[in-house]
Amino acid sequence: MDDNVRKVIQFLLWAAEGVYIVWLFLLPYAPGDPVWAISSQTIDSLIGLSLNFFFILPLMNSVGIRLIDAPVLHPMSEGLFNFVIGWTFMFAPLLFTDRKRDRYKGSLDVLWGFQMFLTNTFLIPYMAIRLNKPDTDYTPRKASQLGSVMVNGASVVGVLGGAACLISVLWALYGRSDGNFGGLAERWEFCVSYLGSERLAYAFIWDICLYIVFQPWLIGENLQNVEKTKVNLVKYLRFVPVFGLVAYLLCLDVEEEV
Repeated sequence: MDDNVRKVIQFLLWAAEGVYIVWLFLLPYAPGDPVWAISSQTIDSLIGLSLNFFFILPLMNSVGIRLIDAPVLHPMSEGLFNFVIGWTFMFAPLLFTDRKRDRYKGSLDVLWGFQMFLTNTFLIPYMAIRLNKPDTDYTPRKASQLGSVMVNGASVVGVLGGAACLISVLWALYGRSDGNFGGLAERWEFCVSYLGSERLAYAFIWDICLYIVFQPWLIGENLQNVEKTKVNLVKYLRFVPVFGLVAYLLCLDVEEEV
């Protein structure tokens, strides 16, 4: 990459980080409440969505296992939340196999952990930092335990994350059919209203758009990590949101990485 182009892209990424934080967290102009004026209703919703992470509690309740009752939230909000979290979950093996990961001097474990909670707040800076010129005096770090687990289990991560995203879409459209959430038309109407009134939902749309850009970018620069017979498949599928990342994880040459 030309050095001037690299610098421009880095500048744009850091500018995007500033806009992301200021617009989504601080300013009152986007839909919903800024972080400094967050309502108790939004906090309750966040807690409820977190408890229903990957639909584990609702599914346990549905088969009669009631260690704790799952909060009853609108399936559209649950679906959107778990879709983004499922996609974020799958970024772990991609980050741990990124050929430019050593340009980021911090802990990838911590970075991805925070990404699970605050998504692109931490991924955008990583995308900028990985464009730094390589440090010739830097000694590559040994993979962490989390990194080793995520890379060795990349196919499992891909299946789980992909399944979570698929279930999220189906749940948003058909979940809690015994509740008073209406059919597809009513759910779509709620979704439009939700995106226009809740800061969390509005932020998730930003996250999805950024992931659509970052997924093919990262995969495209790491195609050498893919099994040689499947490089062309992943090369084209990487542009398909979610499925491209699933394909990368399923086709990752784990033996080469470890």
